[in-house]
Amino acid sequence: MSVFIPQEVIRTKRDGGTISSADIERFVKGITDGRVTDAQVSSLAMAIFFNGMSPEEGAALTLAMRDSGDVMDWQAYGFDADAPIVDKHSTGGVGDKVSLMLAPIVAACGGFVPMISGRGLGHTGGTLDKLESIPGYDPYPDNARFAEIVREVGCSIIGQTGNLAPADKRFYGIRDVTATVESVPLITASILSKKLSAGLNALVMDVKCGNGAFMDSPEKAEELAESIVRVAKAAGTPTTALLTDMNQVLGRTAGNAVEVFETIDFLKKPANADSRLLEITLELAAHMLALSGAQPSLEEARTKAEVALNDGEAAEVFAQMVVAQGGPADFMERADHYMPLASVVKPVTLGGAGYITGMDTRAIGMAVVALGGGRTDPAQKVDHGVGFTQIAQVGDRLDADTPFATVYARTEEAADAAIQTVRSSVKLADTAPSVSAVISKIIGG
Repeated sequence: MSVFIPQEVIRTKRDGGTISSADIERFVKGITDGRVTDAQVSSLAMAIFFNGMSPEEGAALTLAMRDSGDVMDWQAYGFDADAPIVDKHSTGGVGDKVSLMLAPIVAACGGFVPMISGRGLGHTGGTLDKLESIPGYDPYPDNARFAEIVREVGCSIIGQTGNLAPADKRFYGIRDVTATVESVPLITASILSKKLSAGLNALVMDVKCGNGAFMDSPEKAEELAESIVRVAKAAGTPTTALLTDMNQVLGRTAGNAVEVFETIDFLKKPANADSRLLEITLELAAHMLALSGAQPSLEEARTKAEVALNDGEAAEVFAQMVVAQGGPADFMERADHYMPLASVVKPVTLGGAGYITGMDTRAIGMAVVALGGGRTDPAQKVDHGVGFTQIAQVGDRLDADTPFATVYARTEEAADAAIQTVRSSVKLADTAPSVSAVISKIIGG
């Protein structure tokens, strides 16, 4: 093998060439062990930003970053080689608590869901922050315990460990300060390297699109979805991507504990669930079950998911997962005891009447952050008890005294500031709007 010279790899991509899999692997090893400098990492990132990568290069980069740390070997923990081990990843949104109900639904239908989740990023909420609203919930079991929970319960939702795709951690940190975050090939590799380290046999992507998503246009969202599907398949993992709407808050809550409350209500009383949240969750479940082979077809998978939700099986699985990861045995019955909300509670009125025709979803997400429900500093602790409930949706008609939502805050000042943000973020009109489909496109399959 020739001597590895990082600048030659950079030169190849700078000039629009194709980097060999061997050179990508050696470059990523250099990122992990420090032999490649920050300047060289940033130079390669910029070259990729401008010249892109082929699916084969993307797969090589993804696998090299995946293999830079721990990779789950499910057969070593007693699973069959063709076990339906499947996960879902969302690109992030406001009110997106789908993972919390989705994992137990899929588990109740025969899938195994080892879900590695993240914290909130910017205006978007994080699944891990929501679960940490539950006292005692341990999001960092060791690999053996993680596998045991997945085998016994069917699903386990955990956080990213320190040795999960460490090359990506360094690569992303450099991209963050060199204006190369938006590169689709690098976003693809970053997402997939972490997801595939869970040893998946199938993956379903929820690519959000709209004013509350990182990909705000349909064109950008579709480009990312197609890239992820291509690269994941080239890496040997069947993947389907759903493009879903994020031009309004998903569901009726935004925050941490409030979204867990909505999850419990969703699982225990699905007939009362928000229709858009229900549609996304069941469609993702169906694709996860069919793609992984846990169910023989998409139609049968959708029917099975509906039955598991409506007969309470999914609620039972969620309760078992909470207990298995250290949470209270009576959590589903006494959630309000375990997750007290902030004491300042105010209606969010809009000062007018009419149909809701649109909302600045990102601004509402930032209002949650301002309440303390998100972070302005990576080391900041999240306030799990603040947020919004009873959020109205696009197409709803409000009277002048009908609240758009209810805010939970720690102080009167914080509540008033949140109300002002929301008031300036919601549009009213006399005529009912056309409401966007919650799922606009499915890629892969």
